[in-house]
Amino acid sequence: MSTPFATYEKNGRVATVTLNRPESRNAIATQQDCDDLAGALWKANDDEEINAVILTGAGKAFCAGGDLKAIRERSGIGPRATPDGTRANYRRGVHSVIKALAEVEVATIAAINGHAIGLGLDIGILCDMRLAGASAKMASSFVKVGIIPGDGGAWILTNAIGASRAAELVLTGDTIDAEEAVRIGLVSRVVADEALMDEARKLAERVAVNPPRTVRLAKRLLREAQHGRLSDVLELSAAFQALAHETRDHKEAVDAFTEKRAPKFTGE
Repeated sequence: MSTPFATYEKNGRVATVTLNRPESRNAIATQQDCDDLAGALWKANDDEEINAVILTGAGKAFCAGGDLKAIRERSGIGPRATPDGTRANYRRGVHSVIKALAEVEVATIAAINGHAIGLGLDIGILCDMRLAGASAKMASSFVKVGIIPGDGGAWILTNAIGASRAAELVLTGDTIDAEEAVRIGLVSRVVADEALMDEARKLAERVAVNPPRTVRLAKRLLREAQHGRLSDVLELSAAFQALAHETRDHKEAVDAFTEKRAPKFTGE
């Protein structure tokens, strides 16, 4: 059996999902690649002990996007014999990854090493928090190969950096470096390449020490706030808060604070 496209490693309350095709710069070629990545994300989500997931790439790249050889041969995640077949193929494969990243309740951190191109960029940007290595390069370069962001990139980038900057990236297809990415808000920090995974783990641990159920509720609230009206978000906040107040971890946090000790959270 071949090695899965996305490997999964659990360490305490943190899981690391690694795109594992370094010989092709972790380009996504097949429906099975999509299944592997989406499956790894849902695996973390279904594990109540996991509070944070780090997503990164093996070797010198994060993800080079869709595999152009497979696209040219109409054998992978892209075109089929008819437009209807192509549409179904995107919905079945690429969109399953996008939906997983958008819907998982566990916190996600992209550790962007090297190139994040096209679909690879959008996968990284959909993570809740993004760190980039100093040598990282990013591009929404679909137009350069005569296609559009079929993975929802128009929505993903617009929500991340605003309409004007998203349009500039999508319509030019330009490649930007890590410093430009942090300037426009695509990533929150740039760190030395060799320190990237250590910094991602430190960030993940800062999330992971908090009550698991509360972290997931807070993440869901942040996601809903991206496109909800204030009145709707207030209603959802009240509902989520009512749930949070009834958890044992909330009581433990308050008790630990008043007793001046470290809390011991159980996820209950």
